[in-house]
Amino acid sequence: MSDLVLSVDVAAPAGTTWLALTDWARQGEWMLGTSVRVVEGNGRSVGSKLAAFTGFAGIGFTDTMEITAWEPPLRCTVRHLGSLVQGTGMFQVLSKGAGHCTFVWAEHLKLPFGLLGRAGWPLARPAFALGVRHSLRQFARFAENYSMGER
Repeated sequence: MSDLVLSVDVAAPAGTTWLALTDWARQGEWMLGTSVRVVEGNGRSVGSKLAAFTGFAGIGFTDTMEITAWEPPLRCTVRHLGSLVQGTGMFQVLSKGAGHCTFVWAEHLKLPFGLLGRAGWPLARPAFALGVRHSLRQFARFAENYSMGER
């Protein structure tokens, strides 16, 4: 298993940040190379399932997830159900006052490809973390300007 925990400060209220974060259909506006859709349930409750396609020009993979904890406006936890991505993920919003918060993205992943995956992770991790950090910076801007219903 491998852990990755990254965060970003957001100049927006925790409630607004939560709404921006859980607007699954719009995650592609801030998450690098990823589009997300609800495939089962309402996307706002335990048991709902999400499918996140990550890739470029139609080449990539789909990460199917099930929401295992739904605690608005604080935390959403998912279990990765795919053959490539397995483990758990957590999005958390920590209020820092009326107009500020911190968004924390945490992953606890079972690395794919057995021994090869474990051996390659030290090389792949920096690139993965770089992509997540980029997405977090994009998310902060997205949340700071978030308005429901815009596309």
